[in-house]
Amino acid sequence: MVVKARQPPAGCPDRKAPACAVAVFAAVAASAAAQADGDEWCRFRGPNGSGIGAAATVPARWTEKDYNWKVKLPGGGHSSPVVWKDRLFLLCADAETAARMVVCLRVGDGQVVWRRDYASTPHKVVSGNTHASSTPAVGADGVYATWTAPEEVTLAALTPDGEEKWRRNLGPYANRFGGGTSPILVGEVVILACEQTREGFLIAVDRATGKTRWRIDRRMRLPSWATPCLCRRGGAVDVVFASSACGLVGIDPKTGQTTWQAGGAVPDRVAASPIVAGGLVVGACGKDTGGVQVDVVRPPAGPAAGEAKRVYTYRKPDVPYVPTPLARGNRLFLWADDGTITCLRLDSGRQVWSAGVGGRFHGSPVCVGDRLYCVSTDGVVVVVAAGDEFKLLARNALGEGTSATPAVADGVMYLRTRTHLISIGGKRRDG
Repeated sequence: MVVKARQPPAGCPDRKAPACAVAVFAAVAASAAAQADGDEWCRFRGPNGSGIGAAATVPARWTEKDYNWKVKLPGGGHSSPVVWKDRLFLLCADAETAARMVVCLRVGDGQVVWRRDYASTPHKVVSGNTHASSTPAVGADGVYATWTAPEEVTLAALTPDGEEKWRRNLGPYANRFGGGTSPILVGEVVILACEQTREGFLIAVDRATGKTRWRIDRRMRLPSWATPCLCRRGGAVDVVFASSACGLVGIDPKTGQTTWQAGGAVPDRVAASPIVAGGLVVGACGKDTGGVQVDVVRPPAGPAAGEAKRVYTYRKPDVPYVPTPLARGNRLFLWADDGTITCLRLDSGRQVWSAGVGGRFHGSPVCVGDRLYCVSTDGVVVVVAAGDEFKLLARNALGEGTSATPAVADGVMYLRTRTHLISIGGKRRDG
């Protein structure tokens, strides 16, 4: 069912509230544009979280003989890999001790370049989660990683050579499901959403020093794990957050001020991350049994604060809860947790096709050329055509389960299983 409506003003309290700290924020628009359009896979789901990679050399079908390499990682986790030039970065963990490891590997052969270990207190997370489910963000100045324990939310910055620049304890973490949201880099700051069971916050810290630029504390109905993205409106750049408490919200990365919001609270938890495509912002919510609804909104065109227009809400039993949607042209692909894939017209919500591929999915799809790739929790890479007709192109077994999302850089796809990392496609590169 597609519901078109203009929503009343949202009830989130931070629209007129002053930011907790305001600092000089130079050239954010240019830097945000570079982050969104760059060739590197430098955050969860690549450029601006779109999941779209340029790689004509990644095959649709393969066997283990086609791998460039497959290496065993020093620990488990669902953290997706990120790529900067000739280096890969991801987070691993010891399931017994909850110790975390920030790991750097060579793209050419998968060998570990450096590893930084962080002790923790053993604690439980739900069976579908791990102690290393957050994806790092990486730039020329280094890698930024986050993880959670009941007593501490950690945000750490490391140099390209693995030396610690700074580390922050952002306070306790109250969420029986465990952590999973990932940081992003915008200009001079690292931005992180940490929205817990009853309380949460959004924070921007200085990339060089780790000092807080601004922080917004929020009361939560339900936990959220969405990783933010960027939205450009003319000359303005907003950071888009998605949560159960406030729905979709645009925030000025310079000040922490809310620039637009869309309808307020949503019915359930937010695990899928928001995406931006065709001037629209897409967000989803759901619960353990699957997705509840997908909302598509149009932010106000001018720089002034305002209410986003609700273009449509798509409610079906086949919408995603955990996997993030993907847009390619005027097609919006919804890859549901139960393996149902639905293609909609992005601008109208009209269904083009819907089909099931079976399996269970917690990783998100990526698009390479005219193909969608998504990995099931039992480790099968399902490949379908990203077109106006459903076409199942291949199923490729990785031999081990995963909830990670593939990374694509320089013609190569990197696939993380629970304990291994695999390189497929393109040409081998020396580290």
